[in-house]
Amino acid sequence: MNKQTIVGVLGAGSMGSGIAQIAATQEHQVVLVDLNEEVLGSSKTKLVKILNRLEEKGKLIADDVLARITFSTSVQDFKDCGIIIEAIVENIDIKQKVFAQLETIVSADCILASNTSSLSIASIASACKKAERVIGIHFFNPAPLMPLVEIIPAVQTSEATKNASRQLIDNWKKVTVLTKDTPGFIVNRVARPFYGEALKIYEEGIADFATIDWAMTELGGFRMGPFTLMDYIGNDINYTVTETVFAAFYYDPRYRPSFTQKRHSEAGWYGRKSGRGYFDYAEGAEKPAPNKDEELGAEIVNRIVVMLINEAADALFLNIATKEDIDLAMTKGVNYPCGLLEWADEIGLEEVLLRLEFLHAEYGDDRYRPSVLLRRLVRDNKTFY
Repeated sequence: MNKQTIVGVLGAGSMGSGIAQIAATQEHQVVLVDLNEEVLGSSKTKLVKILNRLEEKGKLIADDVLARITFSTSVQDFKDCGIIIEAIVENIDIKQKVFAQLETIVSADCILASNTSSLSIASIASACKKAERVIGIHFFNPAPLMPLVEIIPAVQTSEATKNASRQLIDNWKKVTVLTKDTPGFIVNRVARPFYGEALKIYEEGIADFATIDWAMTELGGFRMGPFTLMDYIGNDINYTVTETVFAAFYYDPRYRPSFTQKRHSEAGWYGRKSGRGYFDYAEGAEKPAPNKDEELGAEIVNRIVVMLINEAADALFLNIATKEDIDLAMTKGVNYPCGLLEWADEIGLEEVLLRLEFLHAEYGDDRYRPSVLLRRLVRDNKTFY
């Protein structure tokens, strides 16, 4: 695909608008469709502001980029597109209906891509007569700023579709990783313990939200603590992804959701967007002070990090992605301070295994079962790299 390829984007929310901005900045003609005129108008207003700010910084000419975007409420306007990236509600039934409809509008060689963060690409593709043209292209929010894009071929996806899609996104100066079509792909699968184990530590009364966040940022080197990040993402969204992944993995205890997050979501305490989450974002509200006990902080960091490493090791064991792509995904997709498998080598695999075995014995919960790959590497005195 080249710059003459017309790019369609379905859904003018924050993700769809961001993807449209990227494609138009890379000199593609873009058709941005949303059936809701109000959402479409809001998208255009926001894009004008963003592009004007970028122009002030000398990064582009706003009018030129905007002129490449056609805003429409009709999917019929996708008829000349070479690729369409869907960024609508995370509902498999709706996505299947939409993809089946799109196939009746576009050319035979148009690629149909979904920006889903956790749904099955194979299931979406099954709605199409030419399932080989369907693929997952998962951007991270905010799409123009986050470098990572996960490329997810379904079992039906052709090599030509996979290669053309990855080449296109690479040409957009994004960092692409290739991942199997499994729940959560790389990032949303491997990152589950960052939230889940932090919530469990809180529920056990070991530390409060502020202390856990302090430990993970100040001692662990993470850019955001888990509770600040969940408030940023939105507890409604994060909890829904957790439930989806848990169900998709046949209720594996590793991905068990938390009642604390469920109650926050039910209360409408979504985080920043609602003014209240784990922290209070009302004007003048003071954030609680953490307990800066370094021994406690180290215990928190060690517990969460070994759980993350274990999840990364299992993703490698199950051939979800290469070790390089797993580490790249976590550093570029969620800004982890280090690739998890590289981090494991630095800590020492035997030490990682001992910590996991302690947790497994202490709780008697399969949530803490060490990865087979980790056990084998320790047995054979090998490392990930």
